[in-house]
This record gives sequence, C-alpha cells and structure tokens, in this order.
Amino acid sequence: MLAKRIIPCLDIKDGKTVKGINFVNFRDAGDPVALGAQYSRDGADELVYLDITASFEGRKTFTELVKKVAAHISIPFTVGGGINELSDVDRLLSAGADKVSINSAALRNPSLIENIAKSYGNQVCVVAIDANFENNDWLCYLNGGRVPTNKHLFQWAQEAEERGAGEILFTSMTHDGVKDGYANEALATLFEQLHIPVIASGGAGKMEHFRDAFKDGKADAALAASVFHFGEINITELKQYLHQEGINIRL
Repeated sequence: MLAKRIIPCLDIKDGKTVKGINFVNFRDAGDPVALGAQYSRDGADELVYLDITASFEGRKTFTELVKKVAAHISIPFTVGGGINELSDVDRLLSAGADKVSINSAALRNPSLIENIAKSYGNQVCVVAIDANFENNDWLCYLNGGRVPTNKHLFQWAQEAEERGAGEILFTSMTHDGVKDGYANEALATLFEQLHIPVIASGGAGKMEHFRDAFKDGKADAALAASVFHFGEINITELKQYLHQEGINIRL
C-alpha cells in the first residue's frame, strides 16, 4: 500500500501566503518562500502552491515567485492558478513545478485535462475541485469559490479521471478553515468511484482529523494550511502520531 501523504498548501494572494475561512476573510500567513523551505525541512511529502485570485483577476500565476519557492524545497511541488493553456503549463514546469493544478479552466474547458495529460503525462495533471454542500448535494464552484456551476462533485471527478487527471484535489468549501474535520463521507464516496489518488482539503484542526481523513475518508493525501502556517500542528509530530495510529506514512 502506498504511504499516505501530508501536504501543506500555500494559498497566495498578492504575492503573500494567506488563509481564509469558507473561502473569505483572508489574513496574512507569512512569506511563501520561507514557509515552503520550512515545510520541506520538516518532512512534508509535497507542497501545493495556489494563486487563489489569478482566475478571478484574469491573469497568470506569478512565475518568479514560483521559481523562488521551487529553489528552496526538495519535495514534489504542485502549482495552480490562472492556468488556461499548455503554454502556462510549460512556463510553470520550467519554473520548477512538478505538477499543475487546474480548477476553473478545467470546468470551462474540460479538454484541457486531456491536452495536459497527453502532452506531459497524467501524473502532471491535478484537477482541483472546490465544492460546497448545499441542498443535499455537492456543487462545484469556479474562480476560487465565487461562481457556482451546474457540475456536481462526483460526476465531475469521474469525468476528470476519464479525461486523464492523475489526481483529484477535493476542497470542501463547507469545511474550509472551520477546523472541524474533513468531509470524510464525500471523500469515501470519491475513493469508491475513482481509480486515481484523492487529496483531502478543507477542515483540518487537529491531528485526529488527519487520521480520520485517512481511515474514514480513505484519502490518499491530506492537505492543510492554517494549522501548519500558524504553528498549531508540527508536521514531524503529526507524522509520528499518524504512524502510532497505524497509518502508513513516511517518517
């Protein structure tokens, strides 16, 4: 069985790391280069960098900042935000990214998933899905949680896999920043229907939440931001705890 992964996430706005609650009310969380370097030293399995306002503002991800972060880490690096065409993927891979994460662009133009997978391999293409639980259903959103779509989480995740996505990064907008635990029921459903890894995002508040995402949600990886940025959970200690709980994790 593959080891479970712990993934810190740098949400970037105006060149700074920020963290919000339910996708709003952002506060400054520090320098992305310093944070990335620290997480790499602390034993994070991967790092995710999301330029959270690029799509909304209709611009490209800041390539220079991606280069700086990449230069200070020695772990796999996924970058997302403002990726609309293959030239964007080229630019970010050249800047040091190992994978790209697409969200709004994939919803608007699903063939982008196929194009990336064919050009660079499935492993490079992470499809991120921001979904909110409303009226007993999971509805997908565009532009950093600002615009609802008519796509539903489970159907869209399945389509993304069929088109060539290598991983699904599912963020529950309902759970984001609330620190009450991940959307484990939805995660378990994704596990049942997909054949590619699922990354859990949204809701981490304590170490037990990571354990539950792996045991109950069957997630392949757990992503978190504020609990790491503000020193509430140390990655090394978290991994030791998960190991003691019987989770297969790299120490």
